[in-house]
Amino acid sequence: MLFHMAVRSLISRRASVLLTLFTLSLSTALLLGGEHIREQSRAGFFNTVSGADLIVGARSGPLQLLLYSVFHIGSPTSNIRWQSYTDLRNDPRVDWTIALSLGDSHRGYRVIGTDNSMFAHYRYGESQSLKFASGNQLDDLFAVVLGAEVARALSYELGDEVIIAHGTGNTSFKLHDNMPFNVSGILQATGTPLDRSVLVTLEGLEAVHVGWRAGIPLPNMQATSEQVRQRDLTPRQVTAVLVGLKSRMQAFHLQRELNSRMQEPLTAVMPGVALQELWQVVRLAEKALLAVSSIALLIGLCGMLAVLLSGMQQRQHEIAVLRALGASPLRIAALLLLESLLLTLGGFLLGLLILWSAIYALQQPMLEQFGLHLSTVGLLSDRQRLLAGIIVALGACSGLVPALMAYRMALVRSLGQRH
Repeated sequence: MLFHMAVRSLISRRASVLLTLFTLSLSTALLLGGEHIREQSRAGFFNTVSGADLIVGARSGPLQLLLYSVFHIGSPTSNIRWQSYTDLRNDPRVDWTIALSLGDSHRGYRVIGTDNSMFAHYRYGESQSLKFASGNQLDDLFAVVLGAEVARALSYELGDEVIIAHGTGNTSFKLHDNMPFNVSGILQATGTPLDRSVLVTLEGLEAVHVGWRAGIPLPNMQATSEQVRQRDLTPRQVTAVLVGLKSRMQAFHLQRELNSRMQEPLTAVMPGVALQELWQVVRLAEKALLAVSSIALLIGLCGMLAVLLSGMQQRQHEIAVLRALGASPLRIAALLLLESLLLTLGGFLLGLLILWSAIYALQQPMLEQFGLHLSTVGLLSDRQRLLAGIIVALGACSGLVPALMAYRMALVRSLGQRH
Protein backbone atom coordinates (compact mmCIF):
# COMPACT_ATOMS: atom_id res chain seq x y z
CA MET A 1 0.00 0.00 0.00
CA LEU A 2 2.72 2.47 1.00
CA PHE A 3 4.78 1.56 -2.05
CA HIS A 4 1.78 2.06 -4.32
CA MET A 5 1.11 5.47 -2.79
CA ALA A 6 4.74 6.51 -3.23
CA VAL A 7 4.75 5.49 -6.90
CA ARG A 8 1.45 7.30 -7.61
CA SER A 9 2.77 10.38 -5.83
CA LEU A 10 5.92 10.40 -7.96
CA ILE A 11 3.91 9.90 -11.15
CA SER A 12 1.68 12.84 -10.30
CA ARG A 13 4.82 15.03 -10.15
CA ARG A 14 6.44 13.48 -13.20
CA ALA A 15 8.07 16.65 -14.56
CA SER A 16 10.12 17.45 -11.46
CA VAL A 17 10.74 13.75 -10.82
CA LEU A 18 12.16 13.18 -14.31
CA LEU A 19 14.43 16.19 -13.92
CA THR A 20 15.63 14.87 -10.55
CA LEU A 21 16.19 11.38 -12.01
CA PHE A 22 18.20 12.84 -14.86
CA THR A 23 20.37 14.87 -12.48
CA LEU A 24 20.97 11.91 -10.17
CA SER A 25 21.72 9.54 -13.04
CA LEU A 26 24.34 11.89 -14.51
CA SER A 27 25.91 12.38 -11.07
CA THR A 28 25.98 8.63 -10.49
CA ALA A 29 27.42 7.95 -13.93
CA LEU A 30 30.09 10.61 -13.38
CA LEU A 31 31.11 9.27 -9.97
CA LEU A 32 31.16 5.58 -10.91
CA GLY A 33 32.61 6.41 -14.33
CA GLY A 34 35.39 8.42 -12.75
CA GLU A 35 36.14 5.56 -10.39
CA HIS A 36 36.07 3.07 -13.27
CA ILE A 37 38.44 5.22 -15.33
CA ARG A 38 40.72 5.54 -12.30
CA GLU A 39 40.83 1.78 -11.82
CA GLN A 40 41.32 1.10 -15.53
CA SER A 41 44.04 3.75 -15.76
CA ARG A 42 45.82 2.26 -12.77
CA ALA A 43 45.56 -1.25 -14.22
CA GLY A 44 46.77 -0.04 -17.62
CA PHE A 45 49.62 1.85 -15.97
CA PHE A 46 50.85 -1.19 -14.06
CA ASN A 47 50.36 -3.46 -17.07
CA THR A 48 52.24 -1.27 -19.55
CA VAL A 49 54.83 -4.02 -19.60
CA SER A 50 53.59 -7.21 -17.95
CA GLY A 51 55.91 -9.95 -19.20
CA ALA A 52 59.36 -8.68 -18.24
CA ASP A 53 60.99 -9.71 -14.97
CA LEU A 54 63.77 -7.10 -15.10
CA ILE A 55 64.61 -3.90 -16.91
CA VAL A 56 68.35 -3.36 -17.27
CA GLY A 57 70.06 -0.12 -18.25
CA ALA A 58 73.11 1.98 -17.55
CA ARG A 59 73.62 3.21 -14.00
CA SER A 60 70.83 5.67 -13.16
CA GLY A 61 67.83 5.96 -10.88
CA PRO A 62 65.11 3.26 -11.11
CA LEU A 63 62.40 5.76 -12.07
CA GLN A 64 64.56 7.36 -14.75
CA LEU A 65 65.30 3.94 -16.23
CA LEU A 66 61.61 3.05 -16.20
CA LEU A 67 60.60 6.35 -17.79
CA TYR A 68 62.91 6.25 -20.77
CA SER A 69 62.80 2.49 -21.40
CA VAL A 70 59.06 1.84 -20.98
CA PHE A 71 57.32 5.22 -21.26
CA HIS A 72 59.87 6.76 -23.65
CA ILE A 73 60.11 9.91 -21.54
CA GLY A 74 63.43 11.62 -21.02
CA SER A 75 66.84 10.49 -22.16
CA PRO A 76 69.27 7.88 -20.83
CA THR A 77 72.41 8.96 -19.03
CA SER A 78 74.47 6.34 -20.84
CA ASN A 79 74.20 3.09 -22.81
CA ILE A 80 75.08 -0.58 -22.33
CA ARG A 81 77.98 -2.07 -24.27
CA TRP A 82 76.94 -4.70 -26.80
CA GLN A 83 79.21 -7.25 -25.16
CA SER A 84 77.46 -6.73 -21.84
CA TYR A 85 74.12 -7.24 -23.54
CA THR A 86 75.40 -10.42 -25.21
CA ASP A 87 76.64 -11.76 -21.86
CA LEU A 88 73.24 -11.06 -20.30
CA ARG A 89 71.39 -12.69 -23.21
CA ASN A 90 73.56 -15.82 -22.91
CA ASP A 91 73.13 -16.11 -19.14
CA PRO A 92 71.63 -19.55 -18.40
CA ARG A 93 69.02 -17.99 -16.11
CA VAL A 94 67.68 -15.76 -18.89
CA ASP A 95 64.86 -17.04 -21.09
CA TRP A 96 64.60 -14.09 -23.50
CA THR A 97 65.72 -10.50 -23.93
CA ILE A 98 64.46 -7.48 -25.85
CA ALA A 99 67.13 -4.91 -26.67
CA LEU A 100 66.05 -1.27 -26.97
CA SER A 101 68.04 1.51 -28.57
CA LEU A 102 66.80 5.09 -28.30
CA GLY A 103 68.02 8.43 -29.56
CA ASP A 104 66.28 9.26 -32.85
CA SER A 105 62.76 10.43 -33.66
CA HIS A 106 60.28 10.89 -36.47
CA ARG A 107 58.11 14.01 -36.46
CA GLY A 108 57.97 14.07 -32.67
CA TYR A 109 57.57 10.31 -32.17
CA ARG A 110 60.31 8.18 -30.61
CA VAL A 111 62.25 5.83 -32.86
CA ILE A 112 63.15 2.59 -31.08
CA GLY A 113 65.75 0.20 -32.37
CA THR A 114 64.89 -3.40 -31.53
CA ASP A 115 64.44 -6.79 -33.19
CA ASN A 116 61.64 -9.28 -33.77
CA SER A 117 61.92 -10.59 -30.21
CA MET A 118 59.81 -7.53 -29.37
CA PHE A 119 56.83 -9.04 -31.18
CA ALA A 120 57.49 -12.52 -29.79
CA HIS A 121 57.96 -11.70 -26.10
CA TYR A 122 56.63 -8.23 -25.28
CA ARG A 123 53.46 -8.43 -23.20
CA TYR A 124 51.09 -5.75 -21.92
CA GLY A 125 47.75 -5.70 -20.13
CA GLU A 126 46.66 -9.19 -19.11
CA SER A 127 49.65 -10.86 -20.81
CA GLN A 128 48.48 -9.72 -24.26
CA SER A 129 50.95 -9.96 -27.12
CA LEU A 130 51.45 -7.37 -29.83
CA LYS A 131 49.21 -7.84 -32.86
CA PHE A 132 49.39 -6.35 -36.32
CA ALA A 133 46.57 -4.34 -37.81
CA SER A 134 48.31 -4.83 -41.16
CA GLY A 135 51.65 -6.01 -42.49
CA ASN A 136 54.20 -8.02 -40.54
CA GLN A 137 57.42 -7.86 -38.54
CA LEU A 138 60.76 -6.22 -39.31
CA ASP A 139 61.68 -8.20 -42.41
CA ASP A 140 64.41 -5.97 -43.85
CA LEU A 141 67.32 -3.83 -42.72
CA PHE A 142 65.31 -0.68 -43.46
CA ALA A 143 61.88 -1.98 -42.43
CA VAL A 144 59.83 -0.02 -39.90
CA VAL A 145 56.82 -1.01 -37.80
CA LEU A 146 54.56 1.84 -36.68
CA GLY A 147 52.47 2.16 -33.54
CA ALA A 148 48.73 2.66 -34.07
CA GLU A 149 48.74 6.34 -33.11
CA VAL A 150 51.71 7.15 -35.36
CA ALA A 151 50.10 5.49 -38.38
CA ARG A 152 46.78 7.22 -37.76
CA ALA A 153 48.16 10.68 -37.00
CA LEU A 154 50.59 10.71 -39.94
CA SER A 155 48.31 8.76 -42.34
CA TYR A 156 50.90 6.08 -43.09
CA GLU A 157 50.16 2.89 -44.98
CA LEU A 158 52.18 -0.20 -45.85
CA GLY A 159 55.11 0.55 -48.13
CA ASP A 160 55.23 4.27 -47.34
CA GLU A 161 58.63 5.87 -46.91
CA VAL A 162 59.69 7.05 -43.46
CA ILE A 163 62.69 9.31 -42.88
CA ILE A 164 63.92 9.45 -39.30
CA ALA A 165 65.71 12.37 -37.70
CA HIS A 166 68.66 12.58 -35.35
CA GLY A 167 67.63 13.55 -31.83
CA THR A 168 64.30 13.50 -30.05
CA GLY A 169 62.84 16.95 -30.83
CA ASN A 170 59.57 17.57 -32.64
CA THR A 171 61.51 19.19 -35.47
CA SER A 172 65.04 18.48 -36.64
CA PHE A 173 67.29 19.66 -39.42
CA LYS A 174 69.51 16.58 -39.08
CA LEU A 175 67.59 14.05 -41.16
CA HIS A 176 68.79 10.61 -42.20
CA ASP A 177 67.21 11.24 -45.58
CA ASN A 178 69.89 9.29 -47.46
CA MET A 179 68.56 6.06 -45.96
CA PRO A 180 64.74 6.02 -45.85
CA PHE A 181 62.82 3.23 -44.17
CA ASN A 182 59.71 1.54 -45.53
CA VAL A 183 56.63 0.63 -43.52
CA SER A 184 56.41 -3.15 -43.19
CA GLY A 185 53.76 -3.32 -40.47
CA ILE A 186 51.30 -1.33 -38.37
CA LEU A 187 50.45 -2.48 -34.84
CA GLN A 188 47.00 -2.62 -33.35
CA ALA A 189 46.27 -0.11 -30.60
CA THR A 190 47.56 -1.27 -27.22
CA GLY A 191 46.95 1.70 -24.94
CA THR A 192 50.70 1.74 -24.14
CA PRO A 193 53.56 4.04 -25.23
CA LEU A 194 54.19 1.65 -28.13
CA ASP A 195 51.21 3.26 -29.89
CA ARG A 196 53.38 6.37 -30.21
CA SER A 197 56.54 4.56 -31.26
CA VAL A 198 58.41 3.91 -34.50
CA LEU A 199 60.14 0.51 -34.38
CA VAL A 200 63.19 -0.15 -36.56
CA THR A 201 65.92 -2.79 -36.54
CA LEU A 202 68.99 -2.35 -34.38
CA GLU A 203 71.13 -2.80 -37.47
CA GLY A 204 69.07 -0.25 -39.41
CA LEU A 205 69.56 2.30 -36.64
CA GLU A 206 73.28 1.56 -36.76
CA ALA A 207 73.30 1.91 -40.56
CA VAL A 208 71.83 5.43 -40.65
CA HIS A 209 74.60 6.62 -38.32
CA VAL A 210 77.44 5.42 -40.52
CA GLY A 211 79.58 8.48 -41.22
CA TRP A 212 78.25 10.38 -38.18
CA ARG A 213 80.34 11.54 -35.23
CA ALA A 214 78.97 13.20 -32.09
CA GLY A 215 75.58 13.68 -33.76
CA ILE A 216 77.01 15.41 -36.82
CA PRO A 217 77.41 13.92 -40.33
CA LEU A 218 81.04 14.04 -41.47
CA PRO A 219 81.72 15.54 -44.92
CA ASN A 220 82.27 13.01 -47.70
CA MET A 221 81.68 10.12 -45.26
CA GLN A 222 78.05 9.41 -46.06
CA ALA A 223 77.24 5.94 -47.36
CA THR A 224 74.31 4.75 -49.44
CA SER A 225 71.82 2.12 -48.37
CA GLU A 226 73.44 -0.37 -50.77
CA GLN A 227 76.89 0.27 -49.33
CA VAL A 228 75.90 -0.17 -45.69
CA ARG A 229 74.34 -3.54 -46.45
CA GLN A 230 77.86 -4.81 -47.15
CA ARG A 231 79.18 -3.67 -43.77
CA ASP A 232 79.17 -5.24 -40.34
CA LEU A 233 76.27 -3.49 -38.62
CA THR A 234 76.48 -5.20 -35.26
CA PRO A 235 75.43 -2.52 -32.73
CA ARG A 236 78.11 -1.20 -30.44
CA GLN A 237 75.69 -0.46 -27.63
CA VAL A 238 72.01 -0.50 -26.62
CA THR A 239 70.02 1.75 -24.32
CA ALA A 240 68.09 -0.77 -22.21
CA VAL A 241 67.12 -4.42 -22.09
CA LEU A 242 63.85 -6.09 -21.09
CA VAL A 243 64.65 -9.45 -19.54
CA GLY A 244 62.45 -12.51 -19.08
CA LEU A 245 63.77 -15.21 -16.75
CA LYS A 246 63.25 -18.94 -16.79
CA SER A 247 62.28 -18.72 -13.14
CA ARG A 248 61.10 -15.60 -11.35
CA MET A 249 62.69 -16.94 -8.20
CA GLN A 250 66.03 -15.87 -9.69
CA ALA A 251 65.00 -12.23 -10.25
CA PHE A 252 66.33 -10.90 -6.93
CA HIS A 253 69.63 -12.71 -7.28
CA LEU A 254 70.24 -11.54 -10.86
CA GLN A 255 69.15 -7.99 -9.99
CA ARG A 256 71.62 -7.81 -7.11
CA GLU A 257 74.35 -9.29 -9.28
CA LEU A 258 73.82 -6.75 -12.08
CA ASN A 259 73.56 -3.80 -9.70
CA SER A 260 76.88 -4.70 -8.06
CA ARG A 261 78.86 -5.23 -11.26
CA MET A 262 82.23 -3.45 -11.23
CA GLN A 263 83.34 -3.77 -14.87
CA GLU A 264 80.32 -1.79 -16.16
CA PRO A 265 77.91 0.03 -13.83
CA LEU A 266 74.36 -1.17 -14.52
CA THR A 267 70.94 -0.71 -12.98
CA ALA A 268 68.43 -3.55 -12.91
CA VAL A 269 64.91 -2.88 -11.67
CA MET A 270 61.78 -4.96 -11.30
CA PRO A 271 59.02 -3.31 -13.36
CA GLY A 272 56.31 -3.81 -10.76
CA VAL A 273 58.32 -2.19 -7.96
CA ALA A 274 59.39 0.75 -10.13
CA LEU A 275 55.84 1.25 -11.42
CA GLN A 276 54.54 1.32 -7.85
CA GLU A 277 57.06 4.03 -6.96
CA LEU A 278 56.15 6.04 -10.03
CA TRP A 279 52.44 5.73 -9.30
CA GLN A 280 52.97 7.38 -5.92
CA VAL A 281 54.18 10.45 -7.82
CA VAL A 282 51.30 10.68 -10.30
CA ARG A 283 48.41 9.44 -8.14
CA LEU A 284 47.39 13.00 -7.26
CA ALA A 285 45.51 13.10 -10.56
CA GLU A 286 43.31 10.14 -9.60
CA LYS A 287 42.49 11.75 -6.27
CA ALA A 288 41.48 14.95 -8.04
CA LEU A 289 39.25 12.94 -10.40
CA LEU A 290 37.51 11.24 -7.47
CA ALA A 291 37.04 14.60 -5.69
CA VAL A 292 35.41 16.21 -8.74
CA SER A 293 33.09 13.22 -9.21
CA SER A 294 32.12 13.27 -5.52
CA ILE A 295 31.28 16.97 -5.71
CA ALA A 296 29.08 16.29 -8.74
CA LEU A 297 27.22 13.61 -6.79
CA LEU A 298 26.68 15.94 -3.83
CA ILE A 299 25.30 18.56 -6.21
CA GLY A 300 22.88 15.98 -7.58
CA LEU A 301 21.73 14.97 -4.09
CA CYS A 302 21.30 18.61 -3.10
CA GLY A 303 19.19 19.08 -6.22
CA MET A 304 16.97 16.18 -5.20
CA LEU A 305 16.63 17.61 -1.70
CA ALA A 306 15.68 21.00 -3.13
CA VAL A 307 12.98 19.40 -5.28
CA LEU A 308 11.58 17.51 -2.28
CA LEU A 309 11.58 20.60 -0.08
CA SER A 310 9.93 22.78 -2.71
CA GLY A 311 7.32 20.08 -3.19
CA MET A 312 6.54 20.17 0.51
CA GLN A 313 4.96 23.61 0.15
CA GLN A 314 2.58 22.20 -2.46
CA ARG A 315 1.80 19.00 -0.55
CA GLN A 316 0.68 20.45 2.77
CA HIS A 317 -2.97 19.87 1.97
CA GLU A 318 -2.24 16.33 0.72
CA ILE A 319 -0.45 15.50 3.97
CA ALA A 320 -3.23 17.03 6.04
CA VAL A 321 -5.83 14.90 4.23
CA LEU A 322 -3.76 11.76 4.85
CA ARG A 323 -3.62 12.64 8.52
CA ALA A 324 -7.37 13.17 8.56
CA LEU A 325 -7.88 9.74 6.99
CA GLY A 326 -5.96 8.17 9.84
CA ALA A 327 -2.40 8.08 8.56
CA SER A 328 0.02 8.41 11.44
CA PRO A 329 2.88 10.93 11.35
CA LEU A 330 5.33 8.03 11.11
CA ARG A 331 3.50 6.59 8.11
CA ILE A 332 3.61 9.93 6.31
CA ALA A 333 7.29 10.33 7.12
CA ALA A 334 7.90 6.80 5.83
CA LEU A 335 6.05 7.70 2.62
CA LEU A 336 8.40 10.62 1.94
CA LEU A 337 11.46 8.54 2.82
CA LEU A 338 10.27 5.84 0.42
CA GLU A 339 9.84 8.40 -2.34
CA SER A 340 13.39 9.68 -1.89
CA LEU A 341 14.67 6.08 -1.85
CA LEU A 342 12.81 5.27 -5.07
CA LEU A 343 14.19 8.41 -6.68
CA THR A 344 17.71 7.46 -5.64
CA LEU A 345 17.41 3.86 -6.83
CA GLY A 346 15.90 5.00 -10.12
CA GLY A 347 18.64 7.56 -10.65
CA PHE A 348 21.31 4.99 -9.72
CA LEU A 349 20.02 2.35 -12.15
CA LEU A 350 19.59 4.92 -14.92
CA GLY A 351 23.13 6.16 -14.20
CA LEU A 352 24.50 2.62 -14.53
CA LEU A 353 22.71 2.23 -17.87
CA ILE A 354 24.15 5.54 -19.11
CA LEU A 355 27.64 4.58 -17.91
CA TRP A 356 27.56 1.12 -19.50
CA SER A 357 26.28 2.54 -22.78
CA ALA A 358 28.92 5.28 -22.79
CA ILE A 359 31.75 2.83 -22.13
CA TYR A 360 30.50 0.45 -24.80
CA ALA A 361 30.21 3.24 -27.36
CA LEU A 362 33.49 5.00 -26.50
CA GLN A 363 35.64 1.93 -25.84
CA GLN A 364 37.46 1.90 -29.18
CA PRO A 365 37.67 5.69 -29.66
CA MET A 366 39.16 6.10 -26.17
CA LEU A 367 41.76 3.45 -26.93
CA GLU A 368 42.69 4.96 -30.27
CA GLN A 369 42.61 8.64 -29.30
CA PHE A 370 43.82 8.60 -25.69
CA GLY A 371 45.42 5.18 -25.27
CA LEU A 372 42.98 4.34 -22.45
CA HIS A 373 41.50 0.86 -22.44
CA LEU A 374 38.03 0.80 -20.89
CA SER A 375 36.27 -2.48 -20.26
CA THR A 376 32.68 -3.18 -19.27
CA VAL A 377 33.90 -6.32 -17.51
CA GLY A 378 34.04 -5.78 -13.76
CA LEU A 379 32.15 -2.51 -14.04
CA LEU A 380 31.12 -2.76 -10.39
CA SER A 381 34.28 -3.54 -8.45
CA ASP A 382 34.34 -3.79 -4.65
CA ARG A 383 35.15 -0.10 -4.34
CA GLN A 384 32.44 0.83 -6.84
CA ARG A 385 29.90 -1.29 -4.97
CA LEU A 386 30.88 0.59 -1.82
CA LEU A 387 30.31 3.88 -3.64
CA ALA A 388 26.97 2.58 -4.91
CA GLY A 389 25.91 1.80 -1.33
CA ILE A 390 26.97 5.28 -0.24
CA ILE A 391 24.97 6.83 -3.09
CA VAL A 392 21.80 4.95 -2.14
CA ALA A 393 22.28 5.68 1.59
CA LEU A 394 22.86 9.40 1.00
CA GLY A 395 19.86 9.56 -1.31
CA ALA A 396 17.65 7.93 1.29
CA CYS A 397 19.00 10.20 4.01
CA SER A 398 18.24 13.25 1.90
CA GLY A 399 14.56 12.45 2.41
CA LEU A 400 14.90 12.80 6.20
CA VAL A 401 14.47 16.59 6.16
CA PRO A 402 11.14 16.65 4.29
CA ALA A 403 10.02 13.59 6.26
CA LEU A 404 10.71 15.41 9.52
CA MET A 405 8.83 18.44 8.26
CA ALA A 406 5.84 16.27 7.37
CA TYR A 407 5.99 14.54 10.73
CA ARG A 408 5.79 17.81 12.60
CA MET A 409 3.13 19.33 10.40
CA ALA A 410 0.00 20.05 12.37
CA LEU A 411 -3.27 18.76 10.93
CA VAL A 412 -5.42 21.65 12.04
CA ARG A 413 -2.90 24.25 10.82
CA SER A 414 -2.64 22.61 7.41
CA LEU A 415 -6.42 22.48 6.93
CA GLY A 416 -6.71 25.99 8.13
CA GLN A 417 -4.17 27.26 5.60
CA ARG A 418 -5.99 25.38 2.83
CA HIS A 419 -9.33 27.07 3.62
